[in-house]
Amino acid sequence: MHGLALQDAACRTRRWLAPALAAFLACTASVSAAPAPASPPAAAPCRPVQAEGETYTVCTVDLRREKVRLFWRGPDGQPYSSLSTLGDRQGPSLRFAMNAGMYDKDQAPVGLYVEEGRELKGVSTANGPGNFHLKPNGIFYVKGDRAGVLDTTRYLRVNPKPDFATQSGPMLVVDGHIHPKISSDGPSQKIRNGVGVRDDGRTAVFAISERPVSFGAFARLFKDALGCRNALFLDGSVSSLYAPSMNRSDLSRPLGPMVGAVTR
Repeated sequence: MHGLALQDAACRTRRWLAPALAAFLACTASVSAAPAPASPPAAAPCRPVQAEGETYTVCTVDLRREKVRLFWRGPDGQPYSSLSTLGDRQGPSLRFAMNAGMYDKDQAPVGLYVEEGRELKGVSTANGPGNFHLKPNGIFYVKGDRAGVLDTTRYLRVNPKPDFATQSGPMLVVDGHIHPKISSDGPSQKIRNGVGVRDDGRTAVFAISERPVSFGAFARLFKDALGCRNALFLDGSVSSLYAPSMNRSDLSRPLGPMVGAVTR
C-alpha cells in the first residue's frame, strides 16, 4: 500500500507540473520572440549657437555614425546648382548640406576637388586676389570615418589620399591660432560659412552666420565657441544651408561644390 500511495502522489505532482511547465515555456517563448526596442531617432544635426552677440547655425557630424561627402555634378554630368535640387535627388538620407568652397563662372571648383576618391580638380598653389588666395588657404578632407582641415602646404606634404576633399581659403584657425592676416574685426561684413574639426577628426563642425559678420568674429566662433583647432572658410555672400530638421532650404545664386551629411 505504501508503494501505491507514493505512485499516486507522483502522478498528482506530474499532473500539476505539466500545465505549469507548459505555461512557463510559453511565456519564455513570447519574451524571446518580442521585438527589440527601436533605436531612438538620431538627434537633429543643426542647432542655433550664440557667440559674441551673433547667431549662427552649427551642424555637427559624428563621422562614426554618419558620412560626410561632397557633391558637385549629378548623374547627368551637370552641377546640382542648388541645395533644393540636391535635397530632392538625395532624399531623406541627406541630413543637411551647404556650399563647399569657391568656384568659377562655370560652377567648377577653383582648387582641389576629390569625390569618391577621384581627383576631379587639382590642388591650386597659385597666388592671386581674393579670399581664396589669402595664404595660408586650406583643404577640408574626409577619409573613412575621420575628417581633417589642413593648410594647403601641409596637405601636400601629408598627402592623405582622401575619399572627399575641397580647397578654399583662407584658413580661419591654424593649429589653435587665428589666421595671422585676419584682423580682429575688419570692415568686411558678410554672411559666411565654414568647417572645422575636433575629437581627433571624428567630429566635423559646419557653421553659417545668420547675419553678416567679420572674418575675425567668424574665426573666433570656431576657435573659442566650437573648440576647433583647425577651421576653413568656405565662402561668403553665397553661403546657404539645407537643413530639413529645421524646415530650411536657403536660396542662393547657382552653386558649385556642396557638402553634406548622409546616413551610413
